[in-house]
Amino acid sequence: MTDIRRLRYFVTVASERSFTRAAARLNMAQPPLSRRIQEIEEELGTPLIERSARPLNLTPAGQLFYLHALQVLDRHDRMERAMASFITAQRPRFTLGLLPSEFYVRLPQIVRRFRTHAPGTDLILSEMSSSEQIQALKEGRIDAGLGRVRIDDPAVAREVLREERLVAALPAGSGPANAPIDLAELARMPLLLYPREPRPSHADVVLSVFRDSGLNPGEVIEVRELETALIMVSAGVGACLIPASSQWLAHPEVICRPIKPRAYSPIILYHRPNEHSPQFTTLLNTFASLFAEWGYPVPACLTGASLK
Repeated sequence: MTDIRRLRYFVTVASERSFTRAAARLNMAQPPLSRRIQEIEEELGTPLIERSARPLNLTPAGQLFYLHALQVLDRHDRMERAMASFITAQRPRFTLGLLPSEFYVRLPQIVRRFRTHAPGTDLILSEMSSSEQIQALKEGRIDAGLGRVRIDDPAVAREVLREERLVAALPAGSGPANAPIDLAELARMPLLLYPREPRPSHADVVLSVFRDSGLNPGEVIEVRELETALIMVSAGVGACLIPASSQWLAHPEVICRPIKPRAYSPIILYHRPNEHSPQFTTLLNTFASLFAEWGYPVPACLTGASLK
């Protein structure tokens, strides 16, 4: 009996009522298409298409064959979708929550390395704030998270992967680029904080940097996203403290200067206590190998030595 591929050829010809249009739709030459239909007719022992008619007509046998071919193809397509869904459901999945924009520079390398270490696991990325990651972990919607806020919750463990230097994003003309700027000077400028909500967030990390130095910014402007803050900086509205790795997002009219005294923003891995799944171990190994390549210190938590 004819195969699925030839059934599709016949249904396409019958639907288009033209070998020429059917061949174009199937992205193939007309002669081999015509030959495939002839093979079906030879196997059945009866003509299916009245070729003398324009447009083409189906013979009574062709009409019956067409109806059954549609049913067979429909059942075949449903079977393929069901099998694909079943196979996908059987593959291990690991969902990683992360802050929008914050980790994009290194993210492609992280994803590629994880997939190399665990080719049979689907890595799913889900953008959410640090506080949203904590809730998602407790509800089982993610398996781990990457954030920047030290949030205390007995149901969630956290590991500081590294402390990243903060820099001041300033409007063009605000002193020489890469020249250190005092926190006290920044405190006298309008300070752009992000995200406005949910809290706690990077905004609270920045405020704590000033408070730890006995300073209080005179004017605070809260915005929803890092990109918005940088646009407002480029427009001369104020200054913004951002992780050094986020400088690539800055507008050309923004300059970035080191902060004096130095200030840092942690990169924190959130996870469930006593997490030892193979996928989580793969994530730790991924970061450990990449940190070594990037020249970052490899914390003990990435070797599993100090996991809570």
